[in-house]
Amino acid sequence: MNKYICYFILPLFLTTALASLAQNGAAFAPNKMDTVLYGAAYYTEYMPYERLDQDVQLMQQAGLSVVRMGESSWGLWEPEDGRFEFAWMDRVIDRMQKAGIKVILGTPTYSVPAWMYKEHPEIFITGFDGHTITLGYRQNTDLMNPTYRFYCERVIRKLLEHYKNNPAVIGWQIDNETSAGRAANHDVQAGFVSYLQKKFKTVDELNKVWLLNYWGQRLNDWTEIPPEEGIINPGWKLEWERYQQWITTDFLAWQAGIVNQYKRPDQFITHDLAGPPRPEVNEHDIAASMDVMAVNPYHGTQGQFDGMGSSMQGDYTRSLKKTNYLVTETNAQTIGWDSKEQFPPYDGQLRLDAYTHFSSGANMVEYWHWHSIHNGQETYWKGLLAHDLEPNRVYAEASRTAHELQRIGPEIVDLARSNKVAILYSNDSYYGIEFMKFSDTVNYRTILDQMYAALHRNNVGVDFIFPESSNFSDYKLIVVPPLYVASDDVLNRLVEYVRGGGRVVMAFKSGFTNEYDTVRWTMAPGPLRQAAGFRYQEFSSLAHPLALKGDPFKAGADNKVSDWAEMLILEGAEALAYYDHPFFGKYPAITRNHFGSGTLTYEGTALSDTLQAKVLLEEIRATGLAGPDQELPAPVRVKHGTNRKGRVLHYYMNYSSDPQTFRYPYKPGEDLLTSTSLAPAQLVTLKPWDLVIVEEK
Repeated sequence: MNKYICYFILPLFLTTALASLAQNGAAFAPNKMDTVLYGAAYYTEYMPYERLDQDVQLMQQAGLSVVRMGESSWGLWEPEDGRFEFAWMDRVIDRMQKAGIKVILGTPTYSVPAWMYKEHPEIFITGFDGHTITLGYRQNTDLMNPTYRFYCERVIRKLLEHYKNNPAVIGWQIDNETSAGRAANHDVQAGFVSYLQKKFKTVDELNKVWLLNYWGQRLNDWTEIPPEEGIINPGWKLEWERYQQWITTDFLAWQAGIVNQYKRPDQFITHDLAGPPRPEVNEHDIAASMDVMAVNPYHGTQGQFDGMGSSMQGDYTRSLKKTNYLVTETNAQTIGWDSKEQFPPYDGQLRLDAYTHFSSGANMVEYWHWHSIHNGQETYWKGLLAHDLEPNRVYAEASRTAHELQRIGPEIVDLARSNKVAILYSNDSYYGIEFMKFSDTVNYRTILDQMYAALHRNNVGVDFIFPESSNFSDYKLIVVPPLYVASDDVLNRLVEYVRGGGRVVMAFKSGFTNEYDTVRWTMAPGPLRQAAGFRYQEFSSLAHPLALKGDPFKAGADNKVSDWAEMLILEGAEALAYYDHPFFGKYPAITRNHFGSGTLTYEGTALSDTLQAKVLLEEIRATGLAGPDQELPAPVRVKHGTNRKGRVLHYYMNYSSDPQTFRYPYKPGEDLLTSTSLAPAQLVTLKPWDLVIVEEK
């Protein structure tokens, strides 16, 4: 057994156990921070000349309180195999400590050094086509390779040994925006067979759940399993995607286990998610190994900035552990891997986006990054400082925000959201629909985004739940994008939720296949039939959009459905809308069924954005959740929460270039930003891209 396998100390399927190692003393808690943190990623190693003191001085002047460092620089930590250098970072951390700026260090495992590529090219990702990702890219390694893990473990242990007691270091970021990268290396494919053996026990069970008698694909032995490339069986493909997700979960849990052996109880472990929900990783499972979750939400600017992207990713990340989270990267100036779409934020947008995150439950906002770099792929992904490295308009806005946060941070930290609406998210359903597309333009993600947007624009607070979640009953309304792949257990829990008084709005194709992406051989919609109050045996693609008869939701020109129609036959449900068509007109397009003490509203077709918003707003009203928030001017968003003092906060945010006026409808309070008192029914005018944060008295 070679040295790399010896150091690959955690066997397959067991590594997640290390993430739960006990710690001595009081542990970090994501909802028990003194104040919010505000800062940027900082890379002195990218600078064209020595300017550490100047940078730190500018950070202090701006009021920044935290930096993230080190995650991209393995080649500096370990310039030669086995030779470690810390002095270059020691001086930076020491300078940050003297300035009172906190530090988050990243394990540098996502960007390997050149000597490792030279010595061990086998650790890099090889695809099914034989193409190998080379040095120059990042996230280019086979996460299961024992040689790679040997080096990862060694550098992680060296970093923790050196910095675990440094008072400036408050937390550890595990890797960076990790995924398995579609690796198909030999060890990955061999690992897939082991994964299948553990999950299904026998090949006969595989033959059964995947119906492998089709086209004579029946297996007789585990050695007969071919590479996944070219496989067209949906269940087989789905299991490969789950396995790829598991590789990432396992790798991050393995790293967290190592860090847990060293870190102080008051230090946290986090991982930064890239633009969730991201189906190639299982963020819900990753969260189990982290003390606090982090997210890197990038968003449109100028006329495209409406707060929705930041809010959706924040709501999703908060929901993973049902507590506060961190923003480890977001827009500073412009973004892009070229210079084709350079759209710097308008005045006020940088500040408004920071408060968008805090209003969603973030306890930290960091920009990527402090300074713009002068070469490399991300030359035009600009930081708070532009390429001239001098203070500028965006730096000034960040400084204004930072100084506000120094004053009000203790009032807004640890915001607790108490939402009564949840979206049920399913990675499996995303893939199931991708494997059997019904449209070139409509898919699982477009419907998810559409449903979230309708709730967001109606100022309805949203959590996300998952098939594994046990907290359905915490919500009055659950919104379900196409739940195409789902076990009987998940569907029955939804049925019981409705029976017990919950309300569900569910999209088409739900309940069609089981957890193995095999079509059910019971009448559609399977276990949902009684709660849904209908059955169907036929469905049709729609060659052209259809109108709904009589425009029942008053959608006007947007009274349209498209792409897919399930030919529903009522069994007790009420038809809310019919197709306006000579053939399809006999089938309801949208139904509602009263079942037990609750209701299930079902959309048997793809709705226009306007129709979706109308349907969901009607449900919000029927659920008793509607109120003055739904009467606000269109560009104004409001979010509510309770701070750690038990006082209710109301964030009113204007996502437009025009002033917006509304009447404040809640109890007397004070705007934390201006110290202005507000009384019930008082008129409030928000300036363009501005906000008020009302703390009730």
